[in-house]
Amino acid sequence: MTALFSAQGLSKERHPQSRAIELVSVEQYADWLATQAEFTRNWLTSQSFQGRATQFALLPDAGGQCNRVVAVIGGDTPYAIAHLPKLLPKGHYHRCPHSTAALSTDNLLLGWGLGAYRFERYLAKTEPAILHAEGQSARAESVLTASLEVRDWINTPTEHMGPDELEQAVRAIGADFQAKVSSICGEELLVENFPTIHAVGRAAHRAPRLIRLDWGDDAHPHVVLCGKGVCFDTGGLNIKAADGMRNMKKDMGGAAHALGLARLLMQNTVPVRLTLLIAAVENAIAGNAFRPGDVITTRQGLSVEIDNTDAEGRLVLADALALAGELKPDLIMDFATLTGAARIALGPDLPALFSNQDAVARDYLAAGESEHDPLWQMPLWQPYLGYLKSNVADLANSGASKMAGCMTAALFLQRFVPTETAWMHLDVYSWNDSERPGKPAGGEAQGLRAAFRFLQKKYDHRYFTDS
Repeated sequence: MTALFSAQGLSKERHPQSRAIELVSVEQYADWLATQAEFTRNWLTSQSFQGRATQFALLPDAGGQCNRVVAVIGGDTPYAIAHLPKLLPKGHYHRCPHSTAALSTDNLLLGWGLGAYRFERYLAKTEPAILHAEGQSARAESVLTASLEVRDWINTPTEHMGPDELEQAVRAIGADFQAKVSSICGEELLVENFPTIHAVGRAAHRAPRLIRLDWGDDAHPHVVLCGKGVCFDTGGLNIKAADGMRNMKKDMGGAAHALGLARLLMQNTVPVRLTLLIAAVENAIAGNAFRPGDVITTRQGLSVEIDNTDAEGRLVLADALALAGELKPDLIMDFATLTGAARIALGPDLPALFSNQDAVARDYLAAGESEHDPLWQMPLWQPYLGYLKSNVADLANSGASKMAGCMTAALFLQRFVPTETAWMHLDVYSWNDSERPGKPAGGEAQGLRAAFRFLQKKYDHRYFTDS
């Protein structure tokens, strides 16, 4: 955790020249101002400081040196202070013990760490404003670690985050927690009956694979996490336009989320039997690329006609979900950057949640509200499965209609999940298009904190029993 803290503007040690940040809520600001010295009141008035949420001011001492900061916040959420790390002058800071705003120490840690993040693998290192972190829970530290790792994995270009590198990331985390990790790679996918993963990835110069991690006690409830690991998506022979292909290094965002969630479960010793399945491929173009009109018989035995090679994520997930169902778990959760239609419907910030059990979905949504990590449930409207009708196969992977695109994709996935097994599918953007406090442009973890809280509350009675 020390490396994380030093890299992301957090420190376990308080610097002797650390400046205090006094946190004041919007509602308390007028009362707080009335208690300040005349010098401070005049200073703030001269700057037209009005005590609005997210406003902050550097407060000088008699010698003109900044010795403290006042920051006005609008609620107990990580994003209440996420703007500060990149706006405050470089230096060391700590929370003033006289702060009156009800910002939890965990949200202080998360907000500062999320706000200070910068992907610097290919850049000169910078020194952000550093906060002395004290009193935060080990859980919050692990959530921040996982969130920033998810960002790093998504931000890493495919040159350095292909199927093999993604497998190495799984193996490294598995080794940290004594998990068993295995991989079925290349032509072996056909031998082991994972034909859709092989078909999507066979044209790439790096072999497709199914990566599997197993951890936990067999006596505990079994949870299977599946992730779409399309490390780059050209669209295949239905090639994407330039603007659609530009950020397709992020098309393994579902795998990054599933791996980040697996880390959280293992690091916090949540009493589950965990299986992680990542279908890792590149959807490339070559003479052996799969084609529109091809028919692939999936692991489950259903035949699928390829209508569009750019609807490849649902294909690789089909075989992963089929294996997940064979394991007869208590719960299956999959994560995927699956459809642009979900973004048209809900925008970049709201992942689309689908589930075959509404009670389970409601618990996940409630966890998202508690973690300030929102989701939105969409319906599995069965009549729309007709949009995927094929005249030569059991179903098509896409169709002529542009209607209900995220729903038809989810309905396609549902065909590969046993009806009696609780299943949730998260169609996630995994990306911030613009720079915002706590949400820097680039890769993003969305629904991760919500998923972790949901699983902790469901399976680990040490946490959230009364919430």
